[in-house]
Amino acid sequence: MPETAQSIVEATDPGGQAEFTHRRRNYWEDFARNFRRWEGPRGYYQKRLAEIFRFVVPPGMRILELGCGRGDLLAALRPSRGVGIDFSPGMVGLARERYPDLEFMEGDVHSLDLNEEFDFIVCSDLVNLLWDVQQVFAVAARHSHSSTRLLLNSHSRLWEIPRRFAEMIGLVPSLPAQNWLTVDDIRHLLTLTDFEVIRSSAEILWPVRTPIVDRISNRYMVKVWPFRWLGITNFIMARPVPTPKPDVVVSVIVPARNEAGNIPNIFDRVPEMGAGTELIFVEGNSKDDTYAAIEKEIARRHGCQAKLFKQPGKGKGDAVRVGFANATGGLLMILDADLTVPPEDLPRFYEAWRTGKGDFINGARLVYPMQDRAMRFFNLVANKFFGLAFSWLLGQTIKDSLCGTKVLSRRDYEMIAANRSYFGDFDPFGDFDLLFGAAKYNLKIMDLPVRYRERVYGETNIQRWRHGALLLRMVVLALFRLKFV
Repeated sequence: MPETAQSIVEATDPGGQAEFTHRRRNYWEDFARNFRRWEGPRGYYQKRLAEIFRFVVPPGMRILELGCGRGDLLAALRPSRGVGIDFSPGMVGLARERYPDLEFMEGDVHSLDLNEEFDFIVCSDLVNLLWDVQQVFAVAARHSHSSTRLLLNSHSRLWEIPRRFAEMIGLVPSLPAQNWLTVDDIRHLLTLTDFEVIRSSAEILWPVRTPIVDRISNRYMVKVWPFRWLGITNFIMARPVPTPKPDVVVSVIVPARNEAGNIPNIFDRVPEMGAGTELIFVEGNSKDDTYAAIEKEIARRHGCQAKLFKQPGKGKGDAVRVGFANATGGLLMILDADLTVPPEDLPRFYEAWRTGKGDFINGARLVYPMQDRAMRFFNLVANKFFGLAFSWLLGQTIKDSLCGTKVLSRRDYEMIAANRSYFGDFDPFGDFDLLFGAAKYNLKIMDLPVRYRERVYGETNIQRWRHGALLLRMVVLALFRLKFV
């Protein structure tokens, strides 16, 4: 608004939003003119933030950054379409000069309306400086679709006094008064604007470039107790509160090795779900007549939507990938052919996904009591340990990492598969390829408790000690590919 109108508003509402905005804009204009003075001290902190954001944002996304400053973070995320908004003309001018292939606009993020939706919305070091955080989150919601992820970081309140001291001695630029919101404050404001937090973490323990010290502090120490309480900034990932999805065709993938006696039961017991159900059997070089048993059931059940494939490789993970590649449904389910998880429970998984309770629905066998011989004692202890370990590693609660029943959409699976090179071909089980990918690419993981049953035919294909060693290898891989990054 013109200066005369600005003065009128400030006079009628001293200390109000108009005066607040005017003073903040002047501050950032001055900062833009003297940017090079602070480029060195701020450089490492900004670079580390970019690494954290880039880890969770795949390249080629449509990204909106609110409070974009000079545009360095937006450019680092390699968007297919990148839009940055800032209310400082000076900062917008710097951004346009540095990154002409991106779009930068001068505007107040409290009242933005681009009539456009984005895959990711980024608010880096912004919420501490806003007049009305709830209003800006409402703006973010207006620019979101059902799969949008809102990513933000804000200074930890524990660093308020150290920050003021650093400003006093000239190590960092002096900021106007901040909101100093806690993670719970932000979580509540997100809830009020129909966002749901997926996960949060403390980041950056050492904000200046110091060889060896910065890497140890910011990649390792800040991720573990008690140092995680001392992180300078809190990183939060949220999604829009989901609404029910339309019904889709469900593809139930059944890896089957030495399971001939269970095949008729699978056909009898798998229910119809959604817009229709198809069975995809992948037979894994059995020593019994599993392949022939499946062929026989398909032939005698006219109208049954079922397909049969011979597994070309080894391991359940390979079989699952074959099944997913040949499925036609919009929702993909895995059902173990041993029927220790009852097929009658599958509609619960479907409804949990359809109603948006989670993007990735993970069966959990360790909640209800099991039948006496369903799982051996040492297997049970190991599963409980690995559940705790992977909950910490993935940043979301995973009660049971090895339950065979897992559900996700075709779209989300294709995203995981397209970016599989990050982890490599590491997982003979297939469970961790999906769990790690779901965590890496921002899916909400939801445990669904099931009653685990005894086998009624055949013997387990799990080899306790050899596969236990492989699970430890999964832990180490997740440490260095998901946690300490």
